[in-house]
Amino acid sequence: MELHTLKPAEGSTRNRRRVGRGPGSGLGKTSGRGHKGQGSRSGARKRRGHEGGQMPLHRRVPKRGFHNIFKKQFQVINLTDLDRCEAGDVSIETLKSVGLIKKLYLPVKVLGDGEVQKAFNVKVAAFSKSAVQKIEAAGGKTEVTK
Repeated sequence: MELHTLKPAEGSTRNRRRVGRGPGSGLGKTSGRGHKGQGSRSGARKRRGHEGGQMPLHRRVPKRGFHNIFKKQFQVINLTDLDRCEAGDVSIETLKSVGLIKKLYLPVKVLGDGEVQKAFNVKVAAFSKSAVQKIEAAGGKTEVTK
């Protein structure tokens, strides 16, 4: 394969439309843009949600609720998921390598759904009360990290 032999994939390109080439072409005179108005001007482009001057839907519909910008986003795991890890120290990196969480930069919270068979030393950002009780009952420890 060399540069002069490269071609676009079959069907991925089309011939450009040649407008303004007389009435016989079907795209003469106004070149497929119609008569007057916004769409006939150069650079004409309507915003997403534009409704031609009618009040757009996103402004007509009443707004409800409240979005708390200070809310902390947690990656949540349950005690049943912890059994996939080896007994001993469990950190965010361990959880990521096992595939229980996807992102290292988001804090992790352990919830108390399920039972724990092994003794874990869990170091994550948050725990539920029941998770702490169950981990410590199984002989493990919990440590809250930043």
